[in-house]
Amino acid sequence: MTDAQKTAADSSLRTTGGAPPDDGGSSATEAPIPLLEPRDGIPSVIADDTSLARTIAAFAAGSGPVAVDAERASGYRYGQRAYLVQLRREGAGTALVDPVACPDLSGLGEAVSGVEWVLHAATQDLPCLREIGMVPRRIFDTELAGRLAGFPRVGLGAMVEGVLGYVLEKGHSAVDWSTRPLPEPWLRYAALDVELLVDLRDALEKELDRQGKLEWARQEFDAIASAPPPEPRKDPWRRTSGMHKVRRRRQMAVVRELWEARDRIAQRRDISPGKVLSDAAIVEAALGLPANVHALASLNGFGHRMGRRQLEQWQAAVDRAKALPDARLPQPGQPVTGPPPPRAWADKDPAAAARLSAARSAVSGLAEQLNMPQENLITPDTVRRVCWEPPGSVDAESVSAALAGYGARPWQVEQVTPVLVAALSVKNS
Repeated sequence: MTDAQKTAADSSLRTTGGAPPDDGGSSATEAPIPLLEPRDGIPSVIADDTSLARTIAAFAAGSGPVAVDAERASGYRYGQRAYLVQLRREGAGTALVDPVACPDLSGLGEAVSGVEWVLHAATQDLPCLREIGMVPRRIFDTELAGRLAGFPRVGLGAMVEGVLGYVLEKGHSAVDWSTRPLPEPWLRYAALDVELLVDLRDALEKELDRQGKLEWARQEFDAIASAPPPEPRKDPWRRTSGMHKVRRRRQMAVVRELWEARDRIAQRRDISPGKVLSDAAIVEAALGLPANVHALASLNGFGHRMGRRQLEQWQAAVDRAKALPDARLPQPGQPVTGPPPPRAWADKDPAAAARLSAARSAVSGLAEQLNMPQENLITPDTVRRVCWEPPGSVDAESVSAALAGYGARPWQVEQVTPVLVAALSVKNS
């Protein structure tokens, strides 16, 4: 049993609140205890400027890290905006903030910007938090910490149970958080999501330190906090599920037209695009190239429950694609900026294929030795790029420089360079 697993809170924390003792108290044989209520009760939702101002003052005066979480309405609403923000800090308690009623939370973000934010799966929440003015300078990601520490299950519920000995009720994770007013059971769930985040952070920090990985984790956290907002995806319609079935350029044009029409409707109505028209239906229409509304209605996804007007708008999109001149049809694939797909390496460059095979095996072995997922040790894309175009001189200095050039953190460079130097020296037999 790891030190982190030994660091469990006592029964008073599990049921009524309180800080976990320094020496732990739970054993591996104890059954996990359900965490049913926030230690301070369910707070009222902050939905006006006066309440928000009080919350800002309370969190600015608090101490220690601040636990932060956000709830979205994925699958229900357009985009990935936040519909509830949860925070907890020593001395301030738990706050549930409605970013619909209070869309500018930059004051709250600034009040805690100088302290460490504790999030679980930070890259999922940071974009929507950034939209409402909440941008951390330092973070601790409990999910990523769990990956680096070698935990086999890193969801929040699994981590809280495995490390602290409590069971979080996760039944409301996929509800429509745009609902107003939010039901009390949902608010209880939301408050509990930040209830133990700082306790979990403290236990994971001890475990990472014990394994000699704490500095590695800090480098990863700094990279996430300092990363610029992602660029908008080019040709997002190409990610339509089932796109691999669409091979002809005219069919691809149908996918593009339908996807873009669906996106405009979904944005205007503020609903998930999948609720307007499914990806499967888009692909069916692209493959079938229906000649008219009647033919379109016979395809899966365009059934009897779809009205004539809706069918006509989708058929119009199909007709626009069919009428495009060949010069305006989409190309079969996006421009390739990196190496070709690995399956093509054996034909294109057998020596590179041999290097990649050796590198994958070496990285896999090292990741197993370090007890962490391979993708956290080094990204597969970085390995492919270095193997496809290795540095002119295959030595530690050159390989380290190449890895750093592709964005690898110093700890990754230090760990991976030796095995990649050996892999890049492999000769194709």
